[in-house]
Amino acid sequence: MAHRIRLPHWARDRGAALNDFPSLDEGRTALVNIDMQSVFLAEDQIYGNQHARDVVGNVNALTRAMRAAGAPVIWTRQTHTLDAPLAPADWQYDERKPGVAEGVAALQAGAAGHDLYPAMDVAASDVIIDKHRYGAFSCPGEALPHALERLGVAMIVITGALTNCCCESTAREANMAGYKVLAVADAMAALTDAEHNAALLNLRVNFADVRRTREVLGMIGAMRA
Repeated sequence: MAHRIRLPHWARDRGAALNDFPSLDEGRTALVNIDMQSVFLAEDQIYGNQHARDVVGNVNALTRAMRAAGAPVIWTRQTHTLDAPLAPADWQYDERKPGVAEGVAALQAGAAGHDLYPAMDVAASDVIIDKHRYGAFSCPGEALPHALERLGVAMIVITGALTNCCCESTAREANMAGYKVLAVADAMAALTDAEHNAALLNLRVNFADVRRTREVLGMIGAMRA
């Protein structure tokens, strides 16, 4: 069952003073699909999430539309490594605790869970980036900010999982780095409605415009026209 999205009108109104984007910046907008990996979607994976599977169709629709408009499509993959400087702090993931070792293993490059979920519409022209922190801009590898700079991007549209973790973290960091951010409410997923809506509230009030897939598809169509 898809998330029940509840974003109060007061949050929309207050956030509009800071982040109100009724159109996309033509030639300077990229779609960033956050961590649509098997580990977060597949039923047999440790973090597999029905809500994340529910947004596959919307993420793919946005991906195809952006690609058709000639806009960059970027996919990130949460990636665990022990190699400095990309490794996390040694206290962050204690593999002696239940489930941690399995989760760490699933997020290592080469693991089945690390791959993008097979149902995702990934093309050879898309950019795939491994990130080593929840927020892509705080990753020591800086792959996402370097890619955005190379592509001349000033505005990003964010989808993916989890809404209240990697999506929210990346959106906040992008805003502070000077990017316009548009988060797609029904193309992101968390574990619960409460977490999803809490993240949307935070994003709308301070860090991003928040719209739904149908509206964003219209904006992409207008950009193409």
